[in-house]
Amino acid sequence: MSLIRLREASPAVQVQLGADDARRLAASEVVDVRPGPAPGLWRVRAGRKVGAARIGGVELHIEPKVPIARLFFLVGYARNPKGWRDESVSLTEQAGLVPALAAALSRQTDRALRQGLLQGYRSIDDTSPVLRGRLRETAQLGRRAGLALPLEIRHDDYTVDIAENRILATAVERMLRVPGVDAPSRRMLRHLSARFAGVTRLRPGEPVPDWRLTRLNERLRIALRLAELVLAGASVEAGRGGVLSNAFLLDMWRIFEDFLSVALRAAIESACGGTVVFQARHHLDGRRRLELRPDVLWRTGAGDVGAVLDAKYKADAAREDAYQMLAYCVAYRLTHGHLVYASGEQSPVHHIVRNAGIEIVCHALDLDADPADLLSRVGALAAEITGRAGGACVGG
Repeated sequence: MSLIRLREASPAVQVQLGADDARRLAASEVVDVRPGPAPGLWRVRAGRKVGAARIGGVELHIEPKVPIARLFFLVGYARNPKGWRDESVSLTEQAGLVPALAAALSRQTDRALRQGLLQGYRSIDDTSPVLRGRLRETAQLGRRAGLALPLEIRHDDYTVDIAENRILATAVERMLRVPGVDAPSRRMLRHLSARFAGVTRLRPGEPVPDWRLTRLNERLRIALRLAELVLAGASVEAGRGGVLSNAFLLDMWRIFEDFLSVALRAAIESACGGTVVFQARHHLDGRRRLELRPDVLWRTGAGDVGAVLDAKYKADAAREDAYQMLAYCVAYRLTHGHLVYASGEQSPVHHIVRNAGIEIVCHALDLDADPADLLSRVGALAAEITGRAGGACVGG
């Protein structure tokens, strides 16, 4: 098994690979693979995915360019803005994304289970010779028309096989299959897996069940947030080649887009009212063939479109980004459009489009900032965006 360690957005590394492994790596679309200067040598470069994967005879580890604690914050905030900011998960002693996540998941799950497995009521549809719970009349008439027995029933069981435990148990087992988990965390995860006896694991591709925070499951809150992150990364569609065996991979462009969208919605709606919509569908042409889907669209309290924005997970602006934003502005009859790049603290760049009266503003958001500062900068960005909407902000 060959081990390749990469860092997001870093130069390509030169590695010795067989032709089959190189083909599988390229087919996975997790990394960029190109021939090297000699036979058997290949240049491998990380794309916009981070994490770990086993692809054929290669074990691949890709570290994010942002601090791991910041990455966890971005993902957690996008999933639950009110529930993640005050949580503290110690990550400083871990040297990589996968070891850090495995250690945090095992530690928080162990802490959550110190009082035993949470139990709750779960509705179960069943066929029975005796009436227990409630009769499912539609199912009885459809399947057993004219028959007195058996009965199609629905009853509530007080059980450990509830959504919260299913999420935790499945995340623990999937984390065990991810390459790069350190030995202490692996031992703890195996121990935790055995403690979920009687809990049904989620099948591959099965959606994560919904759960609602209550005083009863409060002790599971941080562990559940981490488990959802594991399940999201473990189920990512990483390539078209069908060559991944075990993987935990996160799309950094999606993480940035989700965080920025959720944070802007909170900032704009609290200050100015109206509604922030994600991925709103619109069309550039009258025959509705040229679809537009901006990342963020703000509709004012009066229902008008006040601003449009796209998130770009790259450091440098590209011409096609400006052309895309120009199309948004034309379709929505706006005089300003906004592009936000995941980069440092550069001043906004303004592009005035000739003969159109449209200004495209390119902003930069520094993801290395601490969470409080990062949210403050998003708030300032929201104020600038709404301020350019010609007085459409009516809150304050």
